[in-house]
Amino acid sequence: MSQKQMKEAFVSNHNGTSVLEITEGLCLPALCILCRGLLIIVSQHLCCSSHTWRTRFFIDFAFLIVPLVTTLTIFASFVLLEYLIVIIFGAGLLYETYCRRTCYARMPVGKILEKFLKISIESEYIPAISCFRVINSAFTAVAILAVDFPLFPRRFAKTELYGTGAMDFGVGGFIFGTAMVCPEVRRKYTKGSRLYLTKSLYSVWPLVFLGVGRLVIIKSIGYQEHLTEYGVHWNFFFTLIVVKLITSLLLIIFPLNKSWIVAISITVFYQLALDFTPLKRLILYGSDGSGTRVGLLNANREGISSTLGYVAIHMAGVQTGSYVLKKRSHIKDWIKVACCILLTAIGFFISLYIVQVNVEVASRRMANLAFCIWIVASCLILLSSLLLGDIILNFAKFLIKGATVPCSWKIIQSPAANRKYSESLVSEAERKEPTLCLITAVNRNQLIFFLLSNVTTGLVNLLVDTLHSSTLWALFVLNLYMFTNCLVIYVLHLQDKTVKFW
Repeated sequence: MSQKQMKEAFVSNHNGTSVLEITEGLCLPALCILCRGLLIIVSQHLCCSSHTWRTRFFIDFAFLIVPLVTTLTIFASFVLLEYLIVIIFGAGLLYETYCRRTCYARMPVGKILEKFLKISIESEYIPAISCFRVINSAFTAVAILAVDFPLFPRRFAKTELYGTGAMDFGVGGFIFGTAMVCPEVRRKYTKGSRLYLTKSLYSVWPLVFLGVGRLVIIKSIGYQEHLTEYGVHWNFFFTLIVVKLITSLLLIIFPLNKSWIVAISITVFYQLALDFTPLKRLILYGSDGSGTRVGLLNANREGISSTLGYVAIHMAGVQTGSYVLKKRSHIKDWIKVACCILLTAIGFFISLYIVQVNVEVASRRMANLAFCIWIVASCLILLSSLLLGDIILNFAKFLIKGATVPCSWKIIQSPAANRKYSESLVSEAERKEPTLCLITAVNRNQLIFFLLSNVTTGLVNLLVDTLHSSTLWALFVLNLYMFTNCLVIYVLHLQDKTVKFW
């Protein structure tokens, strides 16, 4: 076998892992982000001088990226131990914050919580959505290179036919996260106007360029491919193009608050087509039943057919975004939102179990009903975890006067004090505080981060014999790769640069 064939075989023919294991790995970054915020608050209180950009970058990298790398590699079988360590560390930081509180120092904890529930926050921007998108981007960036090393558990790789692998979450999570902040949800365009449709069509040209460019480069250099992921010519960018065009048309016809009906209808009818027509056989085995790749449809059957499932996931993301982005200011309202999303996620996981037992197991290759339910459930539980984490973080900021954490809600009103004190909670500290935040940096240039990760992944594969790398060498390469990608994006952010092609 050639080196290319060996690498293709190394990432193929896997059956995935349990939904529970993937969910455990997904929610760990939410706890890490909470610990990162608590550490910043405690360090601000103990140190008079503010952090430099280097210090803040290393803190963010250590709490956001390093746990992802270890969870997907050497600690893959010890996720619960990671949870225990992070929970103990976070609880210690929260206790330290409570003991050193500068507000309500002589008030019992019950009264403090009562007053906390009455505060108002600046809800124009939802940090949990940014964190969601960045976690998914960072997770994908780590996984696309780690999968080429032996220390990456094969059960986390993309599944071949049925099952749930950690890497199967990437595309669905990206589409769901994009949908939550799409122009339709943010009311950027006037619905039904010609300008709206024109803007939607214009916005896909960079994706066309990137999709064609990736296809030409991959074919010209003979880079390894996982053929059953999308097909011979299809790739992630082409899926995004089709999903964007179809959902733009659907959102012209249907109101935003009916997106969930559209999502359910698409997945149900698509599953019925898979069960009662030759569509499933065509996707899995080609038109001749022997896996042919002759003809454009046969060559790209997985990529073309799975777009229906991703359209449904996008519409579910639109429904979630329109709910979460409703104007709310009181912290108690956001607690209700987080709990509502968490309960909905639990309901979806129960539905997933029923569907997998009675209908069909999840299949990334087809993006069937079970796959769509799994993606939406996983996205909702991650989003609810991030919302609850930010609420706890705001409680810590509530206790320490003037405490600030980048990519977190801002407290704009405290019931305990007069207007002058309430303004001091935000304005004096946060106006002077530079936005030294890796999460904000990656969220700002998410497409560039994704492209940079793909380019550096290709370079590493061309320069390093990933198949025969030792554990220590693989860990060094993975952390250096992520450090380089994050540093480039962070420097762009410090220079106030947003790279856009449209």
